[in-house]
Amino acid sequence: MTATQNTAFSDRMAKVKARIAAACARSGRSPEEITLVAVSKTWPLADLESATAAGATDLGENYVQEAVDKITHWQGPAPVWHFIGPLQSNKTRQVAELFDWVHSVDRLKIARRLSEQRPPAKGPLSICIQVNISDDPAKAGVAPADVAGLLADMAGLKNLTVAGLMAIPAVDLTESTLRQQYGELKTLRDTLITTYPDCKALSMGMSGDFELAIECGATHVRVGSALFGQRSYPTEH
Repeated sequence: MTATQNTAFSDRMAKVKARIAAACARSGRSPEEITLVAVSKTWPLADLESATAAGATDLGENYVQEAVDKITHWQGPAPVWHFIGPLQSNKTRQVAELFDWVHSVDRLKIARRLSEQRPPAKGPLSICIQVNISDDPAKAGVAPADVAGLLADMAGLKNLTVAGLMAIPAVDLTESTLRQQYGELKTLRDTLITTYPDCKALSMGMSGDFELAIECGATHVRVGSALFGQRSYPTEH
């Protein structure tokens, strides 16, 4: 980033944090409860380093090879790295070795591979179970009714912590429907946490709806364009 771009990012960060604070005030929550994951996919390493200099502590990546290149060339204090995209079984080793969080686990096979491939010295990998709260065939995720069984199967994986639930709702939902679906995810989390106390996180909400998600109980919001600006996507990942 140029100096002008650095200033623009800092301004956008301040505005997003102010919106988070306002959403928390409306819902009787503290901004300290919210982890802002700056979605940095497709942005070059220099932009990520500038983002952390401007106050971003958590970065979210969708594409494994792109993320590996950034993490392995990172200079200075490392952010918390979140993998938030779809994960194929042949890419789990790199994610298990390099990331701190994986938000998009919806199969026991993937969870087992992450656990087996996680270096024990790094401590347990925090994962979220991705839930298809909209019953949308275009979206990944396990059905809400199947989450408890999947969590029970994952509970014995020694190098993982099932830290919560994640959702990407269907597009173009009305606010009332979106609020209902986010509320149902929170209710599911609240039920699970009585048996699995580590299952605290609710990863939901992006640039277009993170304030609503916070009002519905989100603990992690995944914000990209509101921080970095509009991105151009690569043709191959």
